[in-house]
Amino acid sequence: MEKIDLKEELKHLYQPSAKEVVQVEVPTFNFLMVDGEGDPNTSPAYAEAVEALFSVSYTVKFMVKKGEQKLDYAVMPLEGLWWADDMSAFVANNKAKWKWAMMIMQPSFVASRVIASAIAEVRKKKNLPAISKLRLETFSEGRCAQILHIGPFSEEGPTIQRVHEFIDARTGITGKHHEIYLSDIRRADPKKWKTVIRQPMH
Repeated sequence: MEKIDLKEELKHLYQPSAKEVVQVEVPTFNFLMVDGEGDPNTSPAYAEAVEALFSVSYTVKFMVKKGEQKLDYAVMPLEGLWWADDMSAFVANNKAKWKWAMMIMQPSFVASRVIASAIAEVRKKKNLPAISKLRLETFSEGRCAQILHIGPFSEEGPTIQRVHEFIDARTGITGKHHEIYLSDIRRADPKKWKTVIRQPMH
């Protein structure tokens, strides 16, 4: 059975260097997404969103493996877009006012009907609170700057600053702050957490 590792194929987007900020062109991808707001550390909505995204993404993977395509692939990492209506809440770390869209990329070879079937199956088996908030969306970022941050989320500030300085020296910031979580934070030491910090630019 063919095994596809998209993270490896898209290495320049999903495994960047931690040494320097680089400019990348991000193509259009399909994502399962859930929108919400509030502190990710304490908000039940955040935990429910993540649970629904992974449950459906793994169900999709097994359906593709057993179905006509007989393809095996690694489920992609959790990603998040972050913003606030008043960006000073973001700068001040007022997490209660944060808004987010959590998401997991779905491979282009997976048909939307398979994803719809997976959502229906998870709804029937698990009845997760956030399942009704899931949507499949085509998301396009285009030109971005990114770098790998190693360490806890609470220490991302200087890394984000570097990305913003890189962009400000060239064009200007646009779009939403984007993070890609490469580590299983339940198991890994926070000092070793790997997070891609990405920011769209003009």
